[in-house]
Amino acid sequence: MRPFIFTRIQYTSGDWDTDQRMPTNLLHSLVEYTTIPVDQKEKVVQLSSNEIFKSPFCYLSGHKLVEFSSQERDHFQRYVQNGGFVFVDDCNHDIDGLFAKSFEQEMARTFGPKALQRIPNTHPLYTCFFKFEEGPPTTSFELNGWGDDLVHDYLKAIVVNGRIGVLYSNKDYGCEWDYDFRNKRFLAEDNTKFGVNIVTYALTTV
Repeated sequence: MRPFIFTRIQYTSGDWDTDQRMPTNLLHSLVEYTTIPVDQKEKVVQLSSNEIFKSPFCYLSGHKLVEFSSQERDHFQRYVQNGGFVFVDDCNHDIDGLFAKSFEQEMARTFGPKALQRIPNTHPLYTCFFKFEEGPPTTSFELNGWGDDLVHDYLKAIVVNGRIGVLYSNKDYGCEWDYDFRNKRFLAEDNTKFGVNIVTYALTTV
């Protein structure tokens, strides 16, 4: 099995380089809990580059505008339709924020107006490694009065051929997991466990 590479998508609009420590933290959790071999270094690929097609898992985030160029849109669409998995996380954790509105418009333009749908909290994503019986775990950023001051009790997804191709979160997991992995020992419960589920689902569901 080839080592898992955490691949971050760089896109021309907005701010793509958020939560700098999160990838290392999540990679540490994969080593700790699973037998998945990992590459310890995050890889950044431009959405307009063919490099994106070499990775089965990609991450895209930001606070600001998401507006793909025609080439970026074509690559994103082909990547997802050919079996790639993109985890998209809104750093604003706000359904009315600029990132959320512009990303959802971009997905409607790329895949159709009804492609992005809520997924049920009984979806295999929530039980493929650790068990999250109530669906997506809440983040501290949802509870601190920032963003839309809502706890989002579901995630959205674009499903292609029976599996998630785009997993979309307004919960700001990226910032929730953006800390030095050595500080994990101070947590009552490791909050990166859901990230392990996301990667496991992306790599094992075909």
